[in-house]
Amino acid sequence: MTRQPDSTHFAAAVDNTVSAPLSSPPSARRRFLQRAGTAMLAGGALNALGIAGAAGMLTHSSQARAANTPLTLRIGYQKSSTLVVLAKARGTLAQALAPHNVTLTWHEFTSGLPLLEALNVGSIDFSADVADTVPVFAQAAGARIAYVARETPSPDAEAILVPQNSPIKTLADLKGKRIAVTKGAGVHYLLIAALQSVGLRINDVQPAYLTPADGRAAFASGNVDAWVTWDPFLASVERQDKVRPLTTARGLAGYQRYYLATPAFARDHDAVLRDVYRTLRETGQWVRTNPREAAAQLSPVWGLDAATVEAANKRRSYDVQPVVRDAVAEQQRIADVFTQAGLLPRRIDAADATIWQAPA
Repeated sequence: MTRQPDSTHFAAAVDNTVSAPLSSPPSARRRFLQRAGTAMLAGGALNALGIAGAAGMLTHSSQARAANTPLTLRIGYQKSSTLVVLAKARGTLAQALAPHNVTLTWHEFTSGLPLLEALNVGSIDFSADVADTVPVFAQAAGARIAYVARETPSPDAEAILVPQNSPIKTLADLKGKRIAVTKGAGVHYLLIAALQSVGLRINDVQPAYLTPADGRAAFASGNVDAWVTWDPFLASVERQDKVRPLTTARGLAGYQRYYLATPAFARDHDAVLRDVYRTLRETGQWVRTNPREAAAQLSPVWGLDAATVEAANKRRSYDVQPVVRDAVAEQQRIADVFTQAGLLPRRIDAADATIWQAPA
């Protein structure tokens, strides 16, 4: 039987992508990366994107762009950016923005760090979704980026896995064990929250900070006792290997995902962002009502078979909603957990973030 493409293939496809060139001066990028590096090293975020900046909500009294003035919208994304990838492939975003005389340029990045840099220095205008932990690390690094939208929680799309025959039966059994996890990702928070739920701390285990591809390899070879991962990597390993979930994120972490923009773009191009937001919402609805067609379109992009993609998509909400203050409060709780664990260099105030007001 032919082996299905796996999540290692998916990660390799992402990692081998060349990101779009940045137009900002090297000195500006260097200064930002030095600041970001402090947060990334202290907080362990190698895959981060995020926001900080002016406090308060952006209102729709922003300076309006003259009608029909040409505008280029530079969109940053990763292969795993489901709704943005589909909106690009299906041409729905270009169609929605045509009345605004907008030209779209698409910039694929290998990870969150170059996305964070590009957003902060203004080399792209809009970023596809990232996990809820990522803006926390970016805010600690001093990035100025605006929340635009969120995908509501998808707690079953993350899990802590052990081999099917592992003697580890409960979360408490993780004490002293070596656990593969991606630094600064949503699963990093899941691991900390899961340990806390049984009275353990991150220092009570041996974290092995690995990319998803390396985590999969270490897990398969037995070099780690457990692996904390997310879809589509989760769906791939579940379909191909003998694994057992200790827990999903349900009851432990919400796992929301956020779309971001530069504060300047959010302030000056409200009408454009409204149609971006509407298109993302409609794309999410389309995925939920057309799961097989969506999986067929994503399969060659992700390098995974359609059945695995469909299994992963079933666990994602793809429900695009405005960023509300309750969501920001959850971001604060996440930040406080990382700060208390000694993984952020300083305490942040999530309420300092800029929030674009999406239409009701």
